[in-house]
Amino acid sequence: MQSIWLITQLFICLSLGFLCAHRIPKLIEKISFKILPYFSYILLFVIAFEFAQVIETISHPQLILKNAIVLSLNTTLGAFICCYLIFKLVGYTSTHGKVSLDLFLKSLLNISYALITLAAGYFSASLLQSIDQIIHLNSWYLLLIFMFLIGLDLAYSPLDKSWMNWKILLVPIGAIIGSLLGACFSILIIQNIALKDLIMLSQGYGFYSMTGIVITELRNAELGGIALMNDLFREIIAILLMYTLGWKYPRSAIASAGATSMDATLPMVKQACGNNFIPHAMVSGFILSILAPIAVSVLAAI
Repeated sequence: MQSIWLITQLFICLSLGFLCAHRIPKLIEKISFKILPYFSYILLFVIAFEFAQVIETISHPQLILKNAIVLSLNTTLGAFICCYLIFKLVGYTSTHGKVSLDLFLKSLLNISYALITLAAGYFSASLLQSIDQIIHLNSWYLLLIFMFLIGLDLAYSPLDKSWMNWKILLVPIGAIIGSLLGACFSILIIQNIALKDLIMLSQGYGFYSMTGIVITELRNAELGGIALMNDLFREIIAILLMYTLGWKYPRSAIASAGATSMDATLPMVKQACGNNFIPHAMVSGFILSILAPIAVSVLAAI
């Protein structure tokens, strides 16, 4: 019953944000959009802070990083390959484009900010524990605020009705199927996590600021830690694929980016894949951003 209530809270906040767009004062909207890019860093700090306080209760904490790397590689590459095969079946060939080293380095810099924030949260909690000071932070309420802001942002996403055609929809379909197949393949390497949990972890699509908290609340801190690192690694791998293969296989690169293709990795899509593929990135990112909290919450509650 508690899991149903937690899931309901997520949906209510996401829906409220979407419905409040164009209805709340413009000043509040302006402030919300300014806060949103930095809010994920606040969440990451609090997640790492909480994780440091419970890591001693986890039996094999060293396996978290290993499992996250394996799962992120399999699900991201699975999405890329599956999307490539789908478009090959419908007769689409590769394309050509160009890449920018400057933008690539800038994207890696943004990822380094996320890693630094995680480290700051973890070591802050460890330092306080070493001097017998315990501060309890609650990432769940911050996540509810974040989901409201996401809903508000989605309402302003410049989606065009003409973009909603079956060819573009094949991109998120490829991401979904590829992620599921990647999770199934991971069971051959990750033997200490059940298949249903690997499938649950695969449904974050790079939405790391949400999945870690939801899975920690509904399941446990160990799976929550894997979820966080898995989705962070998925974004890193997707950026690498975007710049190495995106110019030739843009749809596959967008599929590998998951939910981040409409925000965090959109500048890379525009530069590495070209303006013609922005509709693919926006539609795929929009669909997966809505699907991720639903799929993760439902699967975590089962």
